[in-house]
Amino acid sequence: MSDETILPDREYPGFWADQEPDRLAIVVHGSDKSMTFQELHDEAARIANLFRSLGLSPEDHVAFCLENRIEFLPLAWGAIYAGLTYTAISSRLTTDEVAYIVNDCGARVFITSPYKAEAAAEIISETPNVEARFSIGGELLGHAPFEDAVATQGAEVPEDAVEGQDMLYSSGTTGRPKGVKRAPTGALLGMGDTIAAMVKLLFKGEPGGVYLSPAPLYHAAPLRFCLAYQRLGSTVVVMEKFDPEESLAAIEEHKATGSQWVPTMFVRMLKLPEETRAKYDVSSLLSAIHAAAPCPVEVKRKMIDWWGPVIHEYYAGTEGNGFTYIGSEDWLEHPGSVGRSLVGELVIVNDEGEEVAAGEEGGVYFRGTAGFEYHNDPEKTAGAKIGADLSTLGDVGRLDEEGYLYLTDRKAYMIISGGVNIYPQEAENILTMHPAVFDVAVIGVPNDDFGEEVKAIVQPEDMATAGPELEKELIAFCRSQLADVKCPRSVDFREELPRHPTGKLYKRLLKDEYWEGRETRI
Repeated sequence: MSDETILPDREYPGFWADQEPDRLAIVVHGSDKSMTFQELHDEAARIANLFRSLGLSPEDHVAFCLENRIEFLPLAWGAIYAGLTYTAISSRLTTDEVAYIVNDCGARVFITSPYKAEAAAEIISETPNVEARFSIGGELLGHAPFEDAVATQGAEVPEDAVEGQDMLYSSGTTGRPKGVKRAPTGALLGMGDTIAAMVKLLFKGEPGGVYLSPAPLYHAAPLRFCLAYQRLGSTVVVMEKFDPEESLAAIEEHKATGSQWVPTMFVRMLKLPEETRAKYDVSSLLSAIHAAAPCPVEVKRKMIDWWGPVIHEYYAGTEGNGFTYIGSEDWLEHPGSVGRSLVGELVIVNDEGEEVAAGEEGGVYFRGTAGFEYHNDPEKTAGAKIGADLSTLGDVGRLDEEGYLYLTDRKAYMIISGGVNIYPQEAENILTMHPAVFDVAVIGVPNDDFGEEVKAIVQPEDMATAGPELEKELIAFCRSQLADVKCPRSVDFREELPRHPTGKLYKRLLKDEYWEGRETRI
């Protein structure tokens, strides 16, 4: 960024449409689809005016369920310009799950695409409170063409327009998705976005930068980071789906300066042949951000060796109740840590709700930032909080003497075998790095003597290798680095694990299979 660069007084696409209207705001990698900041601003304004024409007022609710496509971010901006609350729904969800979220969030308008044609048709009768339905990119029965409706609107933006905000749903890895509701800010359009400030401060986001998004846009982190980078005048390059080699090609082609990943993406890029990895120039990267799931120490060390000290990690959730951060240099001195808190005071709490000393494991809580609730679910809200001041994302960990946080696992995934608490992340981290393993989940399964025993469910690199010999090899490999009690006693092989595109594993689905017919799953 040069000294002459004009910094925005209001951070939103409209500022950049005034300053540099022809600067690219969105590029869809591998296609000829792109949009300038002028085009993005005008489209967002028309969408906002469409919502107003339908009688929607600030804080009313809209929902959309789309795959990664060029219309996704303009639609989010349209809701923001109109001051609405919007919910982006995972395009991977079933019909019942989509209907549940549309009803639960109270959406008055629902927008989708032919990609979700079957679900869109089936939920019409199940979502009676939706007043208007639209389809983007093709005809759908019962849905009006969104492009035609938007084209009838003007591109004026009221001077007193108030910012809308998202109400996103958790991935539902341990039950029904939870809508995270935050209090409206009442801020004027383009004012006071904390994520944009963080991107500028920590991740070198700036005008003229290029942010690569390889993940599904409906997930909280990719969506919020894409919008934040656009607020700062960066071009967002969207991948329609993640592919390890194509991601490297995208970094090189677009000279990406920023990006965000999940650990499974790192693993899959690292498992590319050395000659493939060496083909691509990734030196343009100033920051490669990762979060969403714990990253095995060996994986992260290899990524820093490969990409340099540009790897940044944070720990946070859709709830927005806290934020830790660690850069590459700090991480090399504190391997395995997810950093120190920048938002909310970190507190480790035992099962009795008492704070524990440094080095002791317990539930990870943030103090002073509990101002969220799970929409229509006071029980879940109460379960995530202790009093009015402490709240948790449901993880287990410990703090060292310097205040660095180390995550152990999610409390819901803990295995209790013969009275011993086992956190499966430890075994998963080891097995992930075995050359024959493509993906792995470690869960507790029934054992009549011990209550539970440890089982690994492995997606091998080649299903032809699956069998008793590989099972023995993987168990021995784990036991060479970890106490026997923490290692799997058996291994099952699958062609694919139920992993969310954001990297989260649906362990609930796996556990349900093994615990079917039993009264409890512990």
